[in-house]
Amino acid sequence: MSHVAALLSAMLVLMFIAGCASPPSRFYTLSAVTTIEGPPSDLSVAVGPVSVPAAVDRPEIVVSTGPNQVQLEELERWASPLRDEIARTVAENLVNLLGTPRITQTPQTLSGESAYRASIEVQRFDSTPGQSAALDALWIVRRPHDDQSRTGRTSVREPVSEPGYQGLAAAHSLALARLSQDIADAIRSLHRQAR
Repeated sequence: MSHVAALLSAMLVLMFIAGCASPPSRFYTLSAVTTIEGPPSDLSVAVGPVSVPAAVDRPEIVVSTGPNQVQLEELERWASPLRDEIARTVAENLVNLLGTPRITQTPQTLSGESAYRASIEVQRFDSTPGQSAALDALWIVRRPHDDQSRTGRTSVREPVSEPGYQGLAAAHSLALARLSQDIADAIRSLHRQAR
């Protein structure tokens, strides 16, 4: 009888442990969506540093649930730090927009051999599932060799076109395409001025 009781106890413990296991996390990335290709060029650009608000600077996706209220989605996560996702996405968009493969990401303030540097300060990165993704970013494009620069602000709200967090990531990617276009325009302007 004690053998049967021990076996039942062990089975109950295993069932309890299995019941406590949490569902797996899902990971999302931002992606380049710019399909406009600029004429081929030999421009070189370093993207970075990128800063993001502390409230969203975490692996979990932070969503707006109401006025002045957010929620951490424990199982819905960014695949890498958000500032890295943003820098990578902008860099990939600039490759197409400027027609050059010479686009790099760098977290440091100084860049070695790049003719231009694009620094980005994200001030707002709002996620509202099923509704929209909002981006508000200040940026500066600088030509290090003569310290000429252009500054700007990109504010955009993209509607979510598909349900779930995949749709939210896609909407943020579209917002970053707009930011990338503004930065590309500033780089072209500085480049024309240098000629």
